[in-house]
Amino acid sequence: MNKRALIAMSGGVDSSVAAALMCENGYECIGATMKLYHNEDVGVPKAHTCCTLEDVEDARDVAFSLNMPYYVFNFTDDFAGQVIDRFVSAYENGATPNPCIDCNRYMKYQKLYQRAKIMDCDTIVTGHYARIEYDSDTGRWLLKKARNLAKDQSYVLYFMTQEQLKHTKFPLGDFASKDEVRNVAAKYGFINAKKHDSQDICFVQNGKYADFIEQYTGKSYPSGSFVDLRGNQLGRHKGIIRYTVGQRKGLGLSLPAPMYVCRKCPEDNTVVLSSEKELYTTELIAEDFNWIVPPSPEQSIRVTAKVRYGAKEAAASASVLPDQTVRVMFDEPQRAVTKGQAVVLYDGDIVMGGGTICRG
Repeated sequence: MNKRALIAMSGGVDSSVAAALMCENGYECIGATMKLYHNEDVGVPKAHTCCTLEDVEDARDVAFSLNMPYYVFNFTDDFAGQVIDRFVSAYENGATPNPCIDCNRYMKYQKLYQRAKIMDCDTIVTGHYARIEYDSDTGRWLLKKARNLAKDQSYVLYFMTQEQLKHTKFPLGDFASKDEVRNVAAKYGFINAKKHDSQDICFVQNGKYADFIEQYTGKSYPSGSFVDLRGNQLGRHKGIIRYTVGQRKGLGLSLPAPMYVCRKCPEDNTVVLSSEKELYTTELIAEDFNWIVPPSPEQSIRVTAKVRYGAKEAAASASVLPDQTVRVMFDEPQRAVTKGQAVVLYDGDIVMGGGTICRG
């Protein structure tokens, strides 16, 4: 068996420890950092990103301390097309996307995975908190939650195919705490043992999505009407990209009762507001669905479903519709189910699959 692994190294402590553990397990390891964008192109100061020169130097320092070859791959064009452009388009079309999912899907598990095969690496390794197991009864690879549920990242990996799961390792999946990971880094004397975790979307500064989109596209997004569920005008909004479902603050309205963004309608440039009670729904439809554990399409199955990263799972039934979209029916109403976010289905700690919410 080929024991040659390509380690995706961000310069952070998680991927560094993942590299060390693979070396301990006898793998011939190669470190790689993906250059995903130029800071000046996206208008983000270097201090606010995960692709800084400091990050590259940290990753290189760790790789060399482990006697690993180290490379930086320039994927800026691919990242712009597969991640940033999708992010912008989703907002323009009234959705609220999760670009971290697209980054994992198209950058790590397509571009980097392809590069691994070219370099004769049988395994790709990341610092994700998740687990992969082989189920001999079904002959399929399973994606499972991390042992440390507080750090679990299985939600952003629901798209993985059987081939990708077979050739991927998550060495951190069985760690009980982040402190344990940092202790391993300290044992090795890694320069980043105490480095803070990255936060927010790497190419957006301070969570200002609308400002980023306007700067990136060079476009101004026109104001339009706030309306209620009956179409009554309530005021003017500042551009549809500036709002997301469930939002209350920043509307700039004085209304007799609290109102929340219920949905966005790019076809007529309106933002629909409702009471909080009307934000709740018991059903959603998801498209582009990937089944890791495939059910019988003729049957409804019991699951727990997560409708956004960090959300609590909710009991539900899921069924495949004739057009291969998936309907999820919740036992209890869910707040602010949002178009563009992912819904991921679980059976205990096993990821059954997931897709993109297209109707809530």
